Amino acid sequence: MRRIASGICVGLVLVAAMSFSALAEDGAASVANPTAWDGIRKDAFGTREILDGAGKITLEAPKRAEDAATVPITIRMPAAFAGDVKTLTIIIDQNPAPVVAAFTFGEAAGTGERMLATRVRIDQYSEVRAIVETSDNKLYMTTAFVKASGGCSAPASKDAEEAAKTMGKMHIKTAVGKEDGSEVAQVMLKHPNTSGMAMDQMTHAYPPARFIDKLSVTTGGKLVFSMEGGISISEDPNFRFTYKGNPADEMNVKAEDSNGTQFSGRSTPSQS
Repeated sequence: MRRIASGICVGLVLVAAMSFSALAEDGAASVANPTAWDGIRKDAFGTREILDGAGKITLEAPKRAEDAATVPITIRMPAAFAGDVKTLTIIIDQNPAPVVAAFTFGEAAGTGERMLATRVRIDQYSEVRAIVETSDNKLYMTTAFVKASGGCSAPASKDAEEAAKTMGKMHIKTAVGKEDGSEVAQVMLKHPNTSGMAMDQMTHAYPPARFIDKLSVTTGGKLVFSMEGGISISEDPNFRFTYKGNPADEMNVKAEDSNGTQFSGRSTPSQS
């Protein structure tokens, strides 16, 4: 899914050319471009058939977000299906860069119930999509409609100087809980994940986009997942997920942002 980074540039040009239409209230939600999915689907998956993921994928998201810049979403897959899943792509139709992230699962993702949770930006009322590919190369999708606006242009929660002081710091927890026999871990990474669309309130300038575009998580030397991401992952990326492994084993995380800066972290007994 190397289209993620290039799609950001194209998306920003499109956004600059669009006028944001008024969004309806609860009774009649409107979407600026209801056919956006047609183009996104063609670009990301070509002419491949996408099957209904009902009963195979669950996408949990708020119907109306409290904060469009940090919208929590959770994807779940039952054990009978999850073991065959090799990739997960999250898409937000109305975002300037619709492909939020593409995840590739490794051996340590396990064969039990699979869960992955994170926080995203949502720029307009939109369908959020979770699309998985199985080992037999079939695609399955489920969706959730979320009412939120302004997430991609929302100002950062801290100024650039303050954010730079902690950029790249990680907190990795390997004993968060269990789900269907699988261990649950959490990775929290300090990074502004700037979208390039948020105005600096002091200078009125637009800081350039800088975001985590690569991330990998391993435990016991085995891959849990790798990710290619874009501007739609929220500030200070946060991932909670199931995996197969011993919580006492060291979990290693490597990340790289769009400027080429690399970060790494590992769990320690005090974090477990």
